[in-house]
This record gives sequence, structure tokens and C-alpha cells, in this order.
Amino acid sequence: MIRLDKIIVLDFGSQYSHLICRRIREFSVYAELVPYDIPYEKLKEMNPKGIIFSGGPSSVYNNGAPKPDSQIFQIQLPLLGICYGHQLIVDNFGGRVKRANKEYGHSILTVDNGSSLLSGVGNSVRAWMSHGDEAEKIPENFEIIGHTERSHAAAIANKQQSIYGIQFHPEVVHTENGVQILKNFVLNICKARQDWTMESFIEKTVSDISKIEGNVLCGVSGGIDSTVAALLIHKAIGNRLKCVFVDNGLLRLNEEQEIEKMFRDNFAVDFTAVNAKAQFLGKLKGVTDPEMKRKIVGEEFVRIFTDFAKTHGPFRWLAQGTLYPDVIESGVSKGPAAVIKTHHNVGGLPDWLKLEILEPLRELYKDEVRKVAAILGVPQKLLARHPFPGPGLAVRIIGEVTEKKLNIAKTASKIVEEELEAAGWYDKVWQAYAAVGDDKAVGVVGDERKYGNIVMIRVVESIDAMTADWTRLPHEILAKISNRITNEIDEVTWVSYVVSSKPPATIEPQ
Repeated sequence: MIRLDKIIVLDFGSQYSHLICRRIREFSVYAELVPYDIPYEKLKEMNPKGIIFSGGPSSVYNNGAPKPDSQIFQIQLPLLGICYGHQLIVDNFGGRVKRANKEYGHSILTVDNGSSLLSGVGNSVRAWMSHGDEAEKIPENFEIIGHTERSHAAAIANKQQSIYGIQFHPEVVHTENGVQILKNFVLNICKARQDWTMESFIEKTVSDISKIEGNVLCGVSGGIDSTVAALLIHKAIGNRLKCVFVDNGLLRLNEEQEIEKMFRDNFAVDFTAVNAKAQFLGKLKGVTDPEMKRKIVGEEFVRIFTDFAKTHGPFRWLAQGTLYPDVIESGVSKGPAAVIKTHHNVGGLPDWLKLEILEPLRELYKDEVRKVAAILGVPQKLLARHPFPGPGLAVRIIGEVTEKKLNIAKTASKIVEEELEAAGWYDKVWQAYAAVGDDKAVGVVGDERKYGNIVMIRVVESIDAMTADWTRLPHEILAKISNRITNEIDEVTWVSYVVSSKPPATIEPQ
């Protein structure tokens, strides 16, 4: 296979680090995230077309602040620093960085020189800021190409050496024309070829997996990620793959029957269903901490797979549909990022696991997985299905998981999906569901006072789950959803609608 052109992103701990890669891949250029302290020689061996320094929570003046190998600044490749990366460039080349009033949110970037990096973005754009330091004095041989009201050097350039720094985040959707800025750097400055395609990914992945020895046990949930992982592995090793679906009791309403039917009707893989509802719900009894629930679900999945492997093996590998966002949010990525939440198939894996892990989708984002699925012939109904969390309703039930709250979450979520489908909105949004906790509110049923549960409706728009915005649903749809939930679920008296975006919120409540 032809060696791909690539852009290397050094991860300094920003929660947006993977999003930079995601944006670059949108225009068919491969981007890879590496640790900020990667040795210079190893970076050179990767033969990148350009390098990007991500943002991060540190100050260049902090003790132990993350800094790259100093030789990387002299690598004679195009270099772009974003936010903290911008400050690293200023500091390294002899400029001066100072503490400033923390700036978080939109600022208007005025373009002082629209050539090269800022070409085609207009005279001014809204830019997303998230920083506490800023450039006070720019280095020699650099020029200011953009400023904001509070940051006089919000964009700088040394055009002779193709080194650029920007104080804002072009990778987030909140920055207007941010993708154009990244495209200018990657395509025009780095001159990278647009040769990253899902066809090439499938070819390489199948080739790599075909070389492994031993049988593979793949946990399938019925979601797009684990399904695509199973199909790729099956394409590579055929009957050495066995798929196991575990019904943990935390699924959508009637989902266990739908998943089994989908696999048996559509895919020529070895498929087994295991009923483990009592086992999971028993382990979750009395547990209220969200991280503990995630770890319990993850560990119980692996325990079941391990026991299955002992009786149906031998197996050498346990395959999972882990994606890039799972890895970054679990804090087990290649950079110094904080843990947002533990994913059941990443941070929830126990130390006693006896199987080796196979994760063919670990470097992909959700939209890329959907493209792979379409190429592999996955039915449209599954392609269009909304994402569902690995720990299931355990993370949509706030507090202890009980049968009562499970029934509320299942039934209310089904109503949300049905009303969105009826109104033609289901395919317009990324994810939609109902969550429930222990909070209660007074209602009136007939002439009687009733004290019942509060249900929270969450509907968001996204591309890759790294960022998301709450959906402005028409009021008439919200009214139908609310009326149905309070009429059809006896235990519910109030229905609320969540209007928080990611960031600062997450898509799932826990």
C-alpha cells in the first residue's frame, strides 16, 4: 500500500487534541496524535508533512510544564501551534508570554494579513478562546497576522520558516472558518496529499488482522462500532472469529430481540447470545457513583467473556469497538489529558484479564466508522441508528439502578425516538434519549396530588461526539413527547429538556 502523507499532532493535554486530527481527516489527510514528549528521532522516522502543537491546560512557566524535544523546533517542517502550542512557539523563539485575564468563549479575530494561514477566512471571524496566558512580545522574524480586542498577537507567522501560532482553537465548531485555517496549513503550507480514505483503512486493517494468530472473541452490542469491528475481523480471519452478545438488562426497550434478529438475518458470523441481566443488575445494586457503575459494567462484561472463552475456546484475543473519543475521554490517550469519564471498554478493563485486546477501530472517529460500515454493506437501519453508551442505561440512570428507573428510562426513550421519527427529526440529530434520577416533583393526576419522577430529555447534534450542541426542537414536538411520557408512564410527573452543549457538558449525564 502507498505510504500515506501525514500530519503529526503533539498532544499537550487539551480535550480538543483528537478533534484537531478529526478535522484534518475530514479533508482526506491522515493525522495522528502522539505524546508531546516524543523523541525527535522517532518523530523524524514518522516522516510527517507538518507538525501541530495542541492546546493544553499548562502555562509555559509552570514547573514541569509539558514541552517538546527542543530539536523539533528546528525540524524544518511547517509547524502550527494552537493556544498553549502558540505560547510554546513564542517562548522557544525568544518572545515573551505573560499571564492575562482568562479568556473563555468567543472573540472577534481581526485578520491583519490574510495570506497563507488565514487565506479565505475574511477580514474578521468569531474565534473560540480558552486561555490564561498570551503573547506579550512576539519573537524576531515573526509578524502579527491577526489580533483580537484582548490579544494583540492572536495569530503570528514566520513565513520564511513556515512556523505559525494562533491563540484560538480552529478545530472547534465555535470558530468560524476554523476548518479553512487548518486546510490552509495542511494542504497549502504542508502540501499534504489527500490520500486518507476508508477504503485504504479497510485494506490495511484487514491485512494487519489477517497476520494475527489464534481465535478471536468479539463482544457485540448491536451498535455500529462493535458490529463494524466484528465484520472487519471476520473479513480478515473468517471462522476464527466468534461473536458474543451479552444482554446486561441495561439496553433499550426490546433491544435484545432486535439485535439477535439483525445479526442472524444480515451477517454470516458465528453469533451467540448470553442472558446476564440478573448478574449485572445484582452487581449494580446499591451503587450510585457513576465511575463505579462504569467500572462494574466493564469488569462484568470481561468476566462473562473470560468465562465464555474458557468453555468455548481456546481464544487468544478479545475484540472491542473502541474509538478515538473513548480513548481520550478515559484518560488513556497518548497525552496528559484529564479523565472525563471511564469508558466500559477502555478504563474499565480489569488487571486480571487473561485475553489480549484487539481494537481495530481505535484510531477512528464515529463518522469514519459509519463510512467503513457503508463500504462493508451494513444495513441502512443500523447506519442511521443513534449511538448508545457501552454501559447502557446505567449511565442514563442517575443514582442507583433500579427496575423502576430502568422501566422509566426504557419507555421514555422509546417515546422520544418514536416522536422524532414521526416528525421526521430522527435522522437530523445525533442522539436522543430520556434519563431519570432520584429527583421528584409534584403533579396532579385527575383531582389527586401525585409525587413522581422527573424525566430529562436529551437531544443533541454532533459529527463525532467530541463536541455537541443541544437541538432546538420545535415546541410542538417537545409538547407531544412530554404529554406521552406523563400519560403513559405512571411514575413520571415532570418532563424537562436539557439545553447544555458539549463542552462544557457531556452528551451522557454520567
